[in-house]
Amino acid sequence: MPYVDLDGIKSYYEVHGAGEPVVLLHGGFCTIELTQSQLDHLASSYEVHAPERPGHGRTPDRDGPISFEGMVTDTLAYLDAFEVGPAHVVGFSDGAIIGLLLARDHPDRVRSLVAISGNLDPGGFVEETSSEGAASDHQDAPDLDEWGIRAAYDRLSPDGPAHGDVVMEKLMAMWLSQPQIAPESLAAVRAPTLVMAGQHDAIRTDHTLLIAASVPGAQVAIVPGASHMLMQERPGLVNLLIADFLGATGRSPV
Repeated sequence: MPYVDLDGIKSYYEVHGAGEPVVLLHGGFCTIELTQSQLDHLASSYEVHAPERPGHGRTPDRDGPISFEGMVTDTLAYLDAFEVGPAHVVGFSDGAIIGLLLARDHPDRVRSLVAISGNLDPGGFVEETSSEGAASDHQDAPDLDEWGIRAAYDRLSPDGPAHGDVVMEKLMAMWLSQPQIAPESLAAVRAPTLVMAGQHDAIRTDHTLLIAASVPGAQVAIVPGASHMLMQERPGLVNLLIADFLGATGRSPV
């Protein structure tokens, strides 16, 4: 299996297809497999890079907390290792946040951006009502079983199944306080941007619309009937939207 040393971490990655580079950034506690439909579709027209970050998939965790700043650094290290860029960036959830930060702070590395179900701050999550009638943050109880997310971690992680609780605790601590992206700071984004989310996403629709309104010239797509897992629930539509957007920023996909 392909690995690359990134700052002392044996990091797993896959590269498929040929053409302009696309970097596919998975969500928190996710693996490449949850973006497999998008990877396969894009690889017919692009060179798709799919790295797994520390503590995710086949890449071991590192000591210390997880942060978006650190994940941006890891992504830049991957791009440098393979001399990738500027690249189309397609990010889901945590990956969307990484993409927004890359496009804002490292504009020379991002040719275009598709940000799917990302948020600017913890207040962007939908609040759910518990059985006792109290509001609670949606992020407090991620469903790791319905989509096989925990099973994939247990099967693939070199740290072993028991370490999944450690990684989830780190992620939960990050999600409760990060990111902290000022909407006005996104005025610095120069890459063509598509902001996408599900109609019933864990991210509030008004928050998704705020992200799109804050990025100059950004397009927005709300996928009907879909949740936060829109890439798995409506893969055909999501793939069509991504391919059409990327085709408009460069050559048209075959």
